Amino acid sequence: QVHLVESGGGLVQPGGSLRLSCTASRYIFTDNAMGWYRQAPGKERELVATITSGRNTNYADSVKGRFTISRDIAKNTVYLQMNSLKPEDTAVYYCNADLRPNIYWGQGTQVTVSA
Repeated sequence: QVHLVESGGGLVQPGGSLRLSCTASRYIFTDNAMGWYRQAPGKERELVATITSGRNTNYADSVKGRFTISRDIAKNTVYLQMNSLKPEDTAVYYCNADLRPNIYWGQGTQVTVSA
């Protein structure tokens, strides 16, 4: 069993930045992917970014060049640095740990981009 706790969401103006953090309750091997997903009102949950083996990353086209995912193995924490935020980035952001066959999710953190 793994518990994931997100933090760092909030209200920010367009063009601003936020950094999300997700801390796991135990060590997660680097071969296991961790990632961030988001869900806007009335929309499906979608992939934002994933990271495996410390440096292998994958991003949604909509966030490439603006968001950066990183991982601190010693702290069991994954981060999402979000720059140049846009109103369409507004959503609840969820942390994910892929420990197949089990998939774990955090409770979500709200990010609102508005003037």
